[in-house]
Amino acid sequence: MTTIDPVKVAAFVRVVEAESFTAAAQLLGLPKSSVSRSVARLEEDLGVRLLQRTTRRLHLTDAGSAFYQKARGALSALEEAALTAADHGHEPRGTVRITAPVDLGEFLAEPLTRFVREYPQIQVDLVLTARIVDMVREGFDLALRASRLKDSSLIAKKLGSFADGLYAAPAYLKRRGTPTSLAELAEHECVLFRARGGRSTWTLRGPKGEEHVEVTGSINADDLTFVVHAAEAGAGVAYLPHVLAARPVAAKRLVRVLPEHCWTHADLSLVLPSGRHVPTRVALLRDFLAESLKSTFGAHRNMKS
Repeated sequence: MTTIDPVKVAAFVRVVEAESFTAAAQLLGLPKSSVSRSVARLEEDLGVRLLQRTTRRLHLTDAGSAFYQKARGALSALEEAALTAADHGHEPRGTVRITAPVDLGEFLAEPLTRFVREYPQIQVDLVLTARIVDMVREGFDLALRASRLKDSSLIAKKLGSFADGLYAAPAYLKRRGTPTSLAELAEHECVLFRARGGRSTWTLRGPKGEEHVEVTGSINADDLTFVVHAAEAGAGVAYLPHVLAARPVAAKRLVRVLPEHCWTHADLSLVLPSGRHVPTRVALLRDFLAESLKSTFGAHRNMKS
């Protein structure tokens, strides 16, 4: 009977999930050469080729695919057993990897600081990115998502919804005048977010119901924090989530434009991968952030001017 080394199996499973020896090595915290050797020796132990290696990508052989399906479940069960045992009788410890949109980073600094003070044995590894990461493949425990969720394999805890409005700097409005209707926005300079060709269509709901207006602008960005700063600098009217505009409004760097118009466009959710044991450290951070962010975002959900 062939004895299978679980370390070699873990290396193989991570390589398949990461689709790369390099990425798998980073996840495992090992040199790439060690991961490659582990997979090669596993193939020797089994007497079959599991992966076809080319210069551009890896391909599972038929034997590799069959082995991966079984090995993934067995490895997951083993990891869950180890985590369950480790959670008993010890102060919560270890690292929690979490990802969030860049624009929400400022709202995480304070609650994460309070969390690590309360649980000094837990480290938090935060990755801020505009990219939607593959949580399982990239090894994340939690994600904060500000969008409709499409992946049914994820478990989401909804914290609220984003409400948007129109904002501009007092200096810009003094120079160009304050619009009195959505239609007038077509004559204004606007700060655009992920637009194409200097044009965008904004949708808002007001006294007349849902309305659409095509706007133009010389500045377009893929980061809402930059859009806020550009609007503060007087670049034009910006279409912003109330929660991002709250501090500039309080500091009188921005004012609400057409306050009777707003739009709710996306959910804010805390997301976990499904089908796995949730370590105590992850559950603690999940619940801590859920409480903190519900309070933060709920205060601005229907913000008036």
